Amino acid sequence: MTSRKTTQTMKPATAAKKLGVYLEATPAEFREGVVSRDELNALQADPPEWLWELRRNGPHPRPVVAAKLGVSISGLARGGITEPLTTEQIDALKAEQPEWLVRERAVQAEVRQEAARLKGQDRG
Repeated sequence: MTSRKTTQTMKPATAAKKLGVYLEATPAEFREGVVSRDELNALQADPPEWLWELRRNGPHPRPVVAAKLGVSISGLARGGITEPLTTEQIDALKAEQPEWLVRERAVQAEVRQEAARLKGQDRG
């Protein structure tokens, strides 16, 4: 018996998540097919222009928006941000510093401090 190596594939939504891009903004051929592990690795190693453009300008998925703003995904929701944002919109929010963003950044900083404190206790 010989074992054949089967190609591992994933849904476009999974691949988009791994690439850190908003699925609905990807080209139709990406959204409508399946992505093999090799194709994903190739996209990560040598991103095509559409991928560079999405990563640079968006629209960005919520996890990326949250990271760029320094808040949690829940903090985005509390701030009323439920849709993907472009880099330009994110930069505008950073410049504007709305009250919810200042508050959520403070909450996130406290969460990080507490996590670091607990990690330090684990070592001690």
